[in-house]
Amino acid sequence: MIVLEKREAPSRLWAWGSPVMAVLLTMVLGGLLFAALGQNPITVIRTIFLDPLFSEFAWFYRPQILIKGAPLVLIAIGLSFGFRAGVWNIGAEGQYIVGAICGAGVALALYPMDARWLIFPTMVLAGALGGWAWAIIPGLLRVRFGTNEILVSLMLVYVAEQLLAAMALGAMRNPEGMGFPGSRNLSQYPSAANLELISGSGMHWGVVAALITVIFAYVTLSRHVFGFHVRLTGQAPRAAKFAGVNPARMVLICMGLSGALAGAAGLFEVAGPAGQISIDFNVGYGFTAIIVAFLGRLHPIGIMAAGALMALTYIGGGIAQSSLGLPAAAINLLQGMLLFNLLAVDVFTTYRIRMLRKEVS
Repeated sequence: MIVLEKREAPSRLWAWGSPVMAVLLTMVLGGLLFAALGQNPITVIRTIFLDPLFSEFAWFYRPQILIKGAPLVLIAIGLSFGFRAGVWNIGAEGQYIVGAICGAGVALALYPMDARWLIFPTMVLAGALGGWAWAIIPGLLRVRFGTNEILVSLMLVYVAEQLLAAMALGAMRNPEGMGFPGSRNLSQYPSAANLELISGSGMHWGVVAALITVIFAYVTLSRHVFGFHVRLTGQAPRAAKFAGVNPARMVLICMGLSGALAGAAGLFEVAGPAGQISIDFNVGYGFTAIIVAFLGRLHPIGIMAAGALMALTYIGGGIAQSSLGLPAAAINLLQGMLLFNLLAVDVFTTYRIRMLRKEVS
C-alpha cells in the first residue's frame, strides 16, 4: 500500500528541486496536449522553450525576454511579500491596470509639455500610487470588516477592466485619433516615453526598476527587521503578535507594497512596449505573476529566474502561434499547467512516499 508520510521537517532539496520538476513535467504533459492537437510535440516544445534563445533570430528574441519579464518580476516581488505574510492579493491585474491609467493620465494632462525630468518621474509616482490605492481597498476592508482580500481584490480586477474601457473610449481617447478607441501614443511623446536605454538591449526603466526591486527585496527579507516580521507573520502569527507585530498594519503594508509595484509595472508598460491606453492593454501579467512568485519560491532571485522562464513562454508561444498555427488558449493552458504541476510536486516537500505491506488478517 502506498501512503504519504509527513516529514519531520520540510525537505530543502525538494523545496528548490520541485520548480525544476514542475517545468519538466509541464513539458511532458504539454507535449501530450500538443500531440492531441495534431502537432509534433518535440517541435512545439523546442519552438517555445529553445528557439527564442538559440534560433537564427535569437538576437531579436533575447531582448524581448527582458521586456516581457520585467513587469512579471516587479509584480511577483510585491506579491511575494504578501504571500509570505499570509496576505493573499490576487488582484494585481487590476492594480497593474489602474497604475497604467494614473501614470498615463499624468502624461496626457501635461501633453505636449517638454519637461522629461519632471513628467516621467511624476508618471512613475502616479502609477505606483494608483496601484497602491487600488490594493489598499481590499486591505482596509479586511482590517475594518474582516472581508476576504482574495475575493475583494479579484473582483476589483473586473472593475479596473471596465474603468480601462471607459478611459480608452472616453476621457483618454486620442482627440486626433479619428474616433478610434485608445489614447495618444506615449512612445511618440518624448517627455513621457519609457525609451530603450541601450539600443538593441531591451533595457528600459522598467527593467532597471525590476532589478533594483529584486536587490531591495533580497536585502529586506534577509537582513532587515521588516523582512523578519513578514516571515514571522506568515509562519507563526501568534508569535508575531508577541514580537510586537501589528497584524492590521502588516496587511496594509503588504497590500500597499504589492499594489504599488504592480501599478509601477503598468506604468512602465503603457509608457513603453504597449505605448497607449487601449481596451486590450492588459494581457494577464497580474495573474501570470502569481505563477512566477510561487515558481520562484517567493525568493527574489528565484522570482527573477521564474520571470525569465515565463517571459520565454510568452515569446516562444507567440512564435508557435505564428509558425505552427497553435491557438493562444493552448499557450495559456501550458502556463496554467505549470502552476498546477508545481502545486502537485510541492507535496513532496512536506511528505514522502512510503510503501507499506498490507497485513493479512
